[in-house]
Amino acid sequence: MSEGFTFEEMAQIHKDNHQNKVELMGTYGGDITHALSAWTSTTRDLTEDKLKRVPKLLKFLAENEHETPFEKSSLHFLMTTDIATHIHIIKHRIGVSVNGESARYKELRDDKFYVPQDWPEDEVLLYVQHMEQSLRLYHAAVERLIAKGFERNRAKESARFYLPYGNQLQADVMFNWRSFYHFLTLRYSTHAQAEIRNLARTMLELVDQTGKFELTLQAFGLKDENGLCAPFK
Repeated sequence: MSEGFTFEEMAQIHKDNHQNKVELMGTYGGDITHALSAWTSTTRDLTEDKLKRVPKLLKFLAENEHETPFEKSSLHFLMTTDIATHIHIIKHRIGVSVNGESARYKELRDDKFYVPQDWPEDEVLLYVQHMEQSLRLYHAAVERLIAKGFERNRAKESARFYLPYGNQLQADVMFNWRSFYHFLTLRYSTHAQAEIRNLARTMLELVDQTGKFELTLQAFGLKDENGLCAPFK
Protein backbone atom coordinates (compact mmCIF):
# COMPACT_ATOMS: atom_id res chain seq x y z
CA MET A 1 0.00 0.00 0.00
CA SER A 2 0.92 3.69 -0.31
CA GLU A 3 3.90 4.88 1.76
CA GLY A 4 4.13 1.62 3.68
CA PHE A 5 0.61 1.75 5.15
CA THR A 6 -1.46 -1.40 5.33
CA PHE A 7 -4.75 -1.77 3.49
CA GLU A 8 -6.70 -1.13 6.70
CA GLU A 9 -4.53 1.82 7.78
CA MET A 10 -4.92 3.55 4.43
CA ALA A 11 -8.70 3.22 4.55
CA GLN A 12 -8.78 4.65 8.07
CA ILE A 13 -6.60 7.60 7.04
CA HIS A 14 -9.10 8.42 4.29
CA LYS A 15 -11.98 8.23 6.78
CA ASP A 16 -10.17 10.50 9.22
CA ASN A 17 -9.23 13.06 6.56
CA HIS A 18 -12.56 13.20 4.74
CA GLN A 19 -15.29 13.83 7.29
CA ASN A 20 -18.15 16.30 7.36
CA LYS A 21 -17.47 19.19 9.73
CA VAL A 22 -19.45 21.85 11.58
CA GLU A 23 -18.50 24.68 13.91
CA LEU A 24 -20.65 27.11 15.86
CA MET A 25 -19.62 30.57 14.74
CA GLY A 26 -21.72 32.47 17.24
CA THR A 27 -25.03 32.81 19.06
CA TYR A 28 -27.38 35.55 20.09
CA GLY A 29 -29.71 35.31 23.07
CA GLY A 30 -30.74 32.21 24.96
CA ASP A 31 -33.05 31.24 27.82
CA ILE A 32 -33.53 34.78 29.17
CA THR A 33 -34.10 36.22 25.69
CA HIS A 34 -36.86 33.67 25.08
CA ALA A 35 -38.48 34.43 28.44
CA LEU A 36 -38.33 38.21 28.00
CA SER A 37 -39.91 37.91 24.56
CA ALA A 38 -42.83 36.01 26.08
CA TRP A 39 -43.17 38.57 28.87
CA THR A 40 -43.42 41.43 26.38
CA SER A 41 -47.21 40.96 26.55
CA THR A 42 -47.12 41.90 30.26
CA THR A 43 -43.86 43.47 31.42
CA ARG A 44 -40.23 42.85 30.58
CA ASP A 45 -38.96 43.92 34.01
CA LEU A 46 -36.68 41.10 35.11
CA THR A 47 -37.05 40.65 38.85
CA GLU A 48 -35.51 37.96 41.06
CA ASP A 49 -38.91 36.29 41.30
CA LYS A 50 -39.33 36.21 37.51
CA LEU A 51 -35.89 34.72 37.04
CA LYS A 52 -36.99 31.78 39.20
CA ARG A 53 -40.03 31.33 36.98
CA VAL A 54 -38.07 31.08 33.71
CA PRO A 55 -37.80 27.24 33.65
CA LYS A 56 -41.55 26.80 34.21
CA LEU A 57 -42.39 29.50 31.64
CA LEU A 58 -40.20 28.00 28.90
CA LYS A 59 -41.60 24.52 29.57
CA PHE A 60 -45.16 25.88 29.34
CA LEU A 61 -44.41 27.66 26.06
CA ALA A 62 -42.77 24.59 24.50
CA GLU A 63 -45.45 22.13 25.63
CA ASN A 64 -48.28 24.36 24.40
CA GLU A 65 -46.53 25.28 21.13
CA HIS A 66 -46.38 29.00 21.90
CA GLU A 67 -43.15 29.16 19.96
CA THR A 68 -42.74 32.71 18.63
CA PRO A 69 -40.60 33.76 21.66
CA PHE A 70 -38.11 31.10 20.58
CA GLU A 71 -37.55 32.95 17.31
CA LYS A 72 -35.71 35.74 19.16
CA SER A 73 -32.37 33.94 19.42
CA SER A 74 -29.94 32.90 16.71
CA LEU A 75 -27.49 30.05 16.12
CA HIS A 76 -24.84 30.55 13.45
CA PHE A 77 -23.00 27.53 12.02
CA LEU A 78 -20.32 27.01 9.38
CA MET A 79 -20.33 23.53 7.91
CA THR A 80 -18.55 21.49 5.27
CA THR A 81 -20.63 18.57 4.02
CA ASP A 82 -21.17 16.22 1.11
CA ILE A 83 -23.82 17.32 -1.38
CA ALA A 84 -26.44 14.83 -0.11
CA THR A 85 -26.12 16.25 3.41
CA HIS A 86 -26.12 19.81 2.05
CA ILE A 87 -29.48 19.06 0.40
CA HIS A 88 -30.84 17.72 3.69
CA ILE A 89 -29.89 21.01 5.35
CA ILE A 90 -31.72 23.20 2.85
CA LYS A 91 -34.83 21.05 2.29
CA HIS A 92 -37.93 21.53 4.48
CA ARG A 93 -36.37 24.54 6.19
CA ILE A 94 -38.36 27.19 8.02
CA GLY A 95 -36.69 30.41 9.14
CA VAL A 96 -33.21 29.21 8.17
CA SER A 97 -30.74 31.43 6.30
CA VAL A 98 -28.21 29.61 4.10
CA ASN A 99 -25.33 30.85 1.95
CA GLY A 100 -23.38 28.13 0.22
CA GLU A 101 -20.10 27.76 -1.63
CA SER A 102 -20.77 28.06 -5.34
CA ALA A 103 -18.99 26.28 -8.18
CA ARG A 104 -20.57 28.81 -10.53
CA TYR A 105 -18.40 31.64 -9.24
CA LYS A 106 -15.16 29.79 -8.67
CA GLU A 107 -13.41 26.60 -9.60
CA LEU A 108 -13.45 24.30 -6.58
CA ARG A 109 -9.73 23.77 -6.03
CA ASP A 110 -9.72 22.32 -2.50
CA ASP A 111 -10.84 18.90 -3.77
CA LYS A 112 -12.85 18.21 -0.62
CA PHE A 113 -14.91 15.05 -0.47
CA TYR A 114 -16.61 12.92 2.17
CA VAL A 115 -15.87 9.26 2.91
CA PRO A 116 -18.67 7.21 4.55
CA GLN A 117 -17.45 6.36 8.02
CA ASP A 118 -19.15 2.96 8.24
CA TRP A 119 -17.88 1.49 4.95
CA PRO A 120 -15.47 -1.48 4.85
CA GLU A 121 -11.85 -0.88 3.85
CA ASP A 122 -12.09 -2.27 0.31
CA GLU A 123 -15.13 -0.12 -0.50
CA VAL A 124 -13.45 3.00 0.90
CA LEU A 125 -10.39 2.57 -1.32
CA LEU A 126 -12.47 1.98 -4.47
CA TYR A 127 -14.59 5.01 -3.66
CA VAL A 128 -11.57 7.27 -3.00
CA GLN A 129 -10.14 6.29 -6.39
CA HIS A 130 -13.47 7.22 -7.98
CA MET A 131 -13.62 10.59 -6.21
CA GLU A 132 -10.04 11.50 -7.07
CA GLN A 133 -10.63 10.58 -10.71
CA SER A 134 -13.87 12.62 -10.81
CA LEU A 135 -12.06 15.66 -9.43
CA ARG A 136 -9.29 15.32 -12.03
CA LEU A 137 -11.92 15.10 -14.77
CA TYR A 138 -13.67 18.19 -13.38
CA HIS A 139 -10.53 20.34 -13.42
CA ALA A 140 -9.54 19.04 -16.86
CA ALA A 141 -13.00 19.78 -18.24
CA VAL A 142 -12.76 23.42 -17.14
CA GLU A 143 -9.54 23.86 -19.11
CA ARG A 144 -10.77 21.91 -22.16
CA LEU A 145 -13.97 23.93 -22.40
CA ILE A 146 -12.03 27.20 -22.15
CA ALA A 147 -9.66 25.98 -24.86
CA LYS A 148 -12.71 25.22 -27.04
CA GLY A 149 -13.90 28.81 -26.79
CA PHE A 150 -16.23 28.72 -23.78
CA GLU A 151 -16.16 31.69 -21.41
CA ARG A 152 -14.54 30.73 -18.12
CA ASN A 153 -17.76 31.31 -16.18
CA ARG A 154 -19.67 28.85 -18.36
CA ALA A 155 -16.80 26.37 -18.27
CA LYS A 156 -16.78 26.42 -14.45
CA GLU A 157 -20.51 26.15 -13.94
CA SER A 158 -20.96 23.32 -16.43
CA ALA A 159 -17.82 21.32 -15.56
CA ARG A 160 -19.24 20.74 -12.07
CA PHE A 161 -21.54 18.10 -13.56
CA TYR A 162 -18.51 15.83 -13.30
CA LEU A 163 -18.65 16.10 -9.50
CA PRO A 164 -20.38 13.26 -7.58
CA TYR A 165 -22.55 13.52 -4.47
CA GLY A 166 -19.51 12.84 -2.30
CA ASN A 167 -18.02 16.22 -3.19
CA GLN A 168 -18.11 18.62 -0.23
CA LEU A 169 -19.38 22.20 -0.14
CA GLN A 170 -19.11 24.79 2.62
CA ALA A 171 -22.28 26.50 3.87
CA ASP A 172 -22.98 29.36 6.27
CA VAL A 173 -26.23 28.50 8.08
CA MET A 174 -28.19 30.51 10.65
CA PHE A 175 -31.21 29.33 12.64
CA ASN A 176 -33.37 30.83 15.34
CA TRP A 177 -34.18 28.40 18.14
CA ARG A 178 -37.60 27.55 16.74
CA SER A 179 -36.20 26.71 13.30
CA PHE A 180 -33.32 24.78 14.88
CA TYR A 181 -35.74 22.61 16.82
CA HIS A 182 -37.73 21.97 13.64
CA PHE A 183 -34.49 20.97 11.92
CA LEU A 184 -33.65 18.57 14.76
CA THR A 185 -37.03 16.85 14.61
CA LEU A 186 -36.36 16.05 10.96
CA ARG A 187 -32.61 15.44 10.88
CA TYR A 188 -31.73 14.29 14.40
CA SER A 189 -34.00 11.31 13.84
CA THR A 190 -33.65 7.56 13.51
CA HIS A 191 -35.32 7.97 10.10
CA ALA A 192 -32.70 10.44 8.84
CA GLN A 193 -29.62 9.46 6.85
CA ALA A 194 -26.63 8.74 9.10
CA GLU A 195 -24.55 11.65 7.81
CA ILE A 196 -27.12 14.39 8.52
CA ARG A 197 -28.15 12.72 11.79
CA ASN A 198 -24.55 12.74 13.02
CA LEU A 199 -24.11 16.35 11.94
CA ALA A 200 -27.31 17.37 13.75
CA ARG A 201 -26.08 15.63 16.92
CA THR A 202 -22.81 17.58 16.76
CA MET A 203 -24.74 20.82 16.26
CA LEU A 204 -26.89 20.03 19.29
CA GLU A 205 -23.78 19.32 21.36
CA LEU A 206 -22.19 22.62 20.30
CA VAL A 207 -25.31 24.55 21.33
CA ASP A 208 -25.44 22.73 24.65
CA GLN A 209 -21.78 23.57 25.34
CA THR A 210 -22.52 27.31 25.21
CA GLY A 211 -24.58 27.02 28.40
CA LYS A 212 -26.94 29.71 27.07
CA PHE A 213 -29.80 27.39 26.13
CA GLU A 214 -29.85 25.00 29.09
CA LEU A 215 -33.45 25.68 30.14
CA THR A 216 -34.67 25.82 26.54
CA LEU A 217 -33.10 22.43 25.83
CA GLN A 218 -34.88 21.01 28.86
CA ALA A 219 -38.18 22.65 27.93
CA PHE A 220 -38.16 20.95 24.53
CA GLY A 221 -37.17 17.58 25.97
CA LEU A 222 -33.73 17.66 24.40
CA LYS A 223 -31.88 17.39 27.69
CA ASP A 224 -32.46 15.97 31.17
CA GLU A 225 -30.38 14.94 34.17
CA ASN A 226 -28.84 12.17 32.06
CA GLY A 227 -27.64 14.53 29.33
CA LEU A 228 -28.76 15.14 25.74
CA CYS A 229 -31.58 13.05 24.35
CA ALA A 230 -31.30 10.22 21.85
CA PRO A 231 -32.45 10.84 18.25
CA PHE A 232 -36.16 11.36 17.61
CA LYS A 233 -38.08 8.29 16.48
